[in-house]
Amino acid sequence: MSIELKVRPRVWIGLAIYLGYIAVVFTVQLVSGVRYDELGASGSNLFFGAGLSLIIATVLLALTTTLLGWWRPALFDRHRSVRWPIIAPILMAVALVFNLISTDWGAFDGAFLAAALVILLVGFTEEITTRGLLLTGLRSRLSEGWVWFLTSFLFGAMHLLNATGQALGATIQQVVFAFIAGTVFYILRRVTGTLIWAMVLHGMWDFSTFALSHGTPGPLAGIGATINLIAGVFALIAVAFVIRGTDERTPVNEGGRP
Repeated sequence: MSIELKVRPRVWIGLAIYLGYIAVVFTVQLVSGVRYDELGASGSNLFFGAGLSLIIATVLLALTTTLLGWWRPALFDRHRSVRWPIIAPILMAVALVFNLISTDWGAFDGAFLAAALVILLVGFTEEITTRGLLLTGLRSRLSEGWVWFLTSFLFGAMHLLNATGQALGATIQQVVFAFIAGTVFYILRRVTGTLIWAMVLHGMWDFSTFALSHGTPGPLAGIGATINLIAGVFALIAVAFVIRGTDERTPVNEGGRP
């Protein structure tokens, strides 16, 4: 069944949106003057160093998706994959709960909590950019195996921006972990048939990690990290079964503009 899109999906459009998102976030964060390793120092740092760029990106991405008419292919798959790989995102959700349990909530003031809540927007911005609009563009030409790899790889690569205020070794490690997390989010999209749950899990995960890093973590923090590692290893194995037999190339009518 074909769907009517205002603009026919193209690989270059998805890549242009991806690069545009990076440019907006990098520029806003650069102008703020807040280094990545200083985000957790105060609510003001967290908001101006990260939250403000997410608010601006949210508005621009929503407008872009509307102008393209890509909301449906960006948010929904036509078919679901096999169900059992959902174990990976479930494990990640369990790790998230341990993060929240281990957070030193007494170290929070109202300003930092409010700024941390804005971080939830990252679930929308990074997911709609990579596993939403970029994915839609890539599916116009590439097989699903490449779609998974490139969306996860480029999701990890966008975290190289953190090298402006973080040691290069730590940043490379973050890029690798982001690739693995991206695989978990990709699996969640394919298993549920929608990007929405990946947005929720992604936003909550980032919120939980920022919360955990503020103050003195509780003794159960290590358990959450271990469970998340298990989730990642499982995801890298299970993703092959999610990809197998997948045909999600977006069928569009002839009314879509080139």
